[in-house]
Amino acid sequence: MTDSGGSATVRAHYEAMPYPTRDPADERHRLVTGSPSHLDELNHYVFAGRLDMGQPFRALVAGGGTGDAAIMLAQHLADRVPGGHVDYLDLSTASQAVARARAEVRGLSNIAFHQGSITEPPDFGAPFDYIDCCGVLHHLPDPDLGLRCLADLLRPGGGMGIMVYGALGRTGVYPAQEALRALAPEPDMRRRLKVLRQMLHDAPETNWLKRNPFLSSLADDDAALADLLLHPIDRAYTVPEVAALAAQAGLTVSALMAPARYDPATYLDDKDLLKRARKLPWLEACALAENLSGAIKAHIVYLTKGTPRENAVAAIADEAVPLLLRTDAKALATSLAQRPEIKTTLDGVPVTYPVDADAARIVGLIDGIVSIGALRDACGLKNFDRQFRTLYRALNNLNLMLLRHPAAP
Repeated sequence: MTDSGGSATVRAHYEAMPYPTRDPADERHRLVTGSPSHLDELNHYVFAGRLDMGQPFRALVAGGGTGDAAIMLAQHLADRVPGGHVDYLDLSTASQAVARARAEVRGLSNIAFHQGSITEPPDFGAPFDYIDCCGVLHHLPDPDLGLRCLADLLRPGGGMGIMVYGALGRTGVYPAQEALRALAPEPDMRRRLKVLRQMLHDAPETNWLKRNPFLSSLADDDAALADLLLHPIDRAYTVPEVAALAAQAGLTVSALMAPARYDPATYLDDKDLLKRARKLPWLEACALAENLSGAIKAHIVYLTKGTPRENAVAAIADEAVPLLLRTDAKALATSLAQRPEIKTTLDGVPVTYPVDADAARIVGLIDGIVSIGALRDACGLKNFDRQFRTLYRALNNLNLMLLRHPAAP
């Protein structure tokens, strides 16, 4: 059970070009947050909103890179879970140096740093409640082995948040990698980057990478461009392949983020087509949405060990507490009072969710403390349950509303 050859090439890549580029000094004024592994998000999609924040919580960030997930989760645990601890594991000393410096700026003492491979991990002494593995499995010679090794470190009832590349949204990447291998076989990273930039400049507008608008923004950052096109090991997945990857490790897909990306209704208007789509099992519907979109360049996935999906994801109940994520309740309530709809653009696709006229009143009372039952009593709306479900579906689909159980303050 070794991938030492592949590990050596991957390590060399990130020693030369740590990714993503981060300045530790920025930790003085911002916390980089995102999916997966935001504490409220993993609670909702892995622990059904019932994670007891008063109990010890052990997390592993496997392939921690320059530290985004490790720093975010360690800060969340430091703020809210007295017994929370994060273990960081990565091959690259250069990447780990950046992550360590970021932790030092924040004064985080709940992270332990380790160097090594996820297929040959150190002895951590006890299983983990949660594991983050973002942007790693698709760079392994044997991703199946990598995920099985991580699953072995996870306690029953625990879960994972992973990110793997999406095949359709990376249209153009692999022909460009092949072209670069022909033009720049030399190992020197900087020289290859120079050749790469010239190649992309000269390539005609018919080139599939140049025609992919969802990857063009990476070209301004050397580390991002190297990660995209110079990586020695790289593969991408469709939704069915993600499900198969999880299943061979004994894990279950509980969520794909953000849910709207994987909802056929995001891309279909015809009532008959929507009726056909709604008859599909959930993962088949997600695969349909991926094929309709064509723009999903990465799959952000929550996985559970020994917990069926229907028991892993938080459900609407009177005692559940709704939380707004990345949005301000007052501003959202003001917007909904003016126009009762939620509009956004998702990977270039306009998305509109109509909500009830009283949605503004409901949103204005959401503070992360008041339960759904208490909201019903406070609003006094005759059709509160239907109105809340409509609002919740819209906001949750965009990853703007989550639920937690009262035992998880």
